Amino acid sequence: MALAPRLDLRQSQNLVMTPQLQQAIKLLQLSNMELSAFVEQEMERNPLLEREDSDRSDGLDDQHSLDTQPPEPGIVDSPPGVTAEDTLDVDYDNTFNNDGAGDQVDGEAFAQWGNGAGGRHDFEGGESSLEMTLAGDISLRDHLLAQLNVDVTDPAERLIGLHLIEMLDGAGYLIGDLGELAERLGCPPERVLAVLGKVQRFDPTGVFARSLKECLALQLAEKNRLDPAMQALLNNLEMLARRDLPGLIRVCGIDAEDLAEMIGEIKALDPKPALVFDHVVAQAITPDVLMRRGPEGGWLVELNSDTLPRVLVNTRYYTKIAAGSQSKDDKTYISERFQSANWLVKSLHQRATTILKVATEIVRQQDGFFRLGIQHLRPLVLRDIATAISMHESTVSRVTSNKYIATPRGIYELKYFFTQSIGSADGGDAHSAEAVRHRIKSLIDGEGREVLSDDRLVELLKADGIDIARRTVAKYREAMGIPSSVQRRREKSLGM
Repeated sequence: MALAPRLDLRQSQNLVMTPQLQQAIKLLQLSNMELSAFVEQEMERNPLLEREDSDRSDGLDDQHSLDTQPPEPGIVDSPPGVTAEDTLDVDYDNTFNNDGAGDQVDGEAFAQWGNGAGGRHDFEGGESSLEMTLAGDISLRDHLLAQLNVDVTDPAERLIGLHLIEMLDGAGYLIGDLGELAERLGCPPERVLAVLGKVQRFDPTGVFARSLKECLALQLAEKNRLDPAMQALLNNLEMLARRDLPGLIRVCGIDAEDLAEMIGEIKALDPKPALVFDHVVAQAITPDVLMRRGPEGGWLVELNSDTLPRVLVNTRYYTKIAAGSQSKDDKTYISERFQSANWLVKSLHQRATTILKVATEIVRQQDGFFRLGIQHLRPLVLRDIATAISMHESTVSRVTSNKYIATPRGIYELKYFFTQSIGSADGGDAHSAEAVRHRIKSLIDGEGREVLSDDRLVELLKADGIDIARRTVAKYREAMGIPSSVQRRREKSLGM
């Protein structure tokens, strides 16, 4: 067969990663406060954009807003219907983009967005800059959250730890009533104290202390110097403040030389461990979504309209300046500004609708937690929400990052409601990891003289419809501080 060049004409469909699509994805990931800052910048660049409540002194009162009002609150008992095509839903995780014209993504969700949107829209070519590559000072909260996410695997305990972090003052001391926290979360106070013991081992040593004595004790315990004499000295810090050295020698049962050495060790400790971090003025978390009980039961979920920017496109002003423009460059600029303004207003409304849809479904699926407490936190993954509202998992992931919801049990980031699950042995609903841990503890507490091995626990759990492996049982048992069956049998034989 002879080889020769030839021309073929082929027709295909593909989606181009246009600047408008990049903007839609960027808006979806921003919190309400970040979104407000972004809109402020756009209003400075685009004369056709203005605030909805801005005063008009030129008599031009015709404005165009592509349905910019916040969507109606979602009702958990009857979640709003999902349209077959959601313009903010597409998977970009496996795409890349540069300034070329061939940037493409696969999917159907954005097919209609590329039509009729031509020209440049004043998007900055890249989001990276030298300032963004510089290392920033990490805050105490971020430092503790990173440790919480690694060291605390139980979702319920992680939620408690999140609340404890929010209860720290600038010096790292725990303020507030733990009993009130337990009541708000619907869990026993012992559970809160157990989590407190875990987070008190975080770095820097001494954080989460409730008093100066406890702060110093935590640091001495880490150095293995919290002996009875040192504990007696900590119990009588007021005597040290009065310089009552003879009294301390008598109370601690030591001589003057030992007392001087112990006082030197205490002076080397840090009474305010959190001050090693650079502190800025603390900014209270502003929730993006609000949740409250409905008048007829159930939950009402709505966007926080106080933080949502409301902008309009002034079509009358556009018509006036478009008619008065003479040069081709002026007409092109005005047309681009009008297209960019319309696109921004439309993107804002679609972003709000998507966030409300995701938040409403999360509240519906975690209804047990909001009504009964942390023990009823159910297993949940991104796929569950994405399937329920007919969106892609990547869309749900973007919506739940950096978005907070104000609930009767506190303010949470949306992503905190996603927990691990344990499969069901009989094909039924999955069990949350927290519920399985509670069941394991109940079985061991009621084992009596017959000590249950991990294999026996697996059999009992499978009889209850919980499909779990032996190594998982051992991991959960060790995480709860429960010794092995051999150790428990030895302790019972000794009458311990």
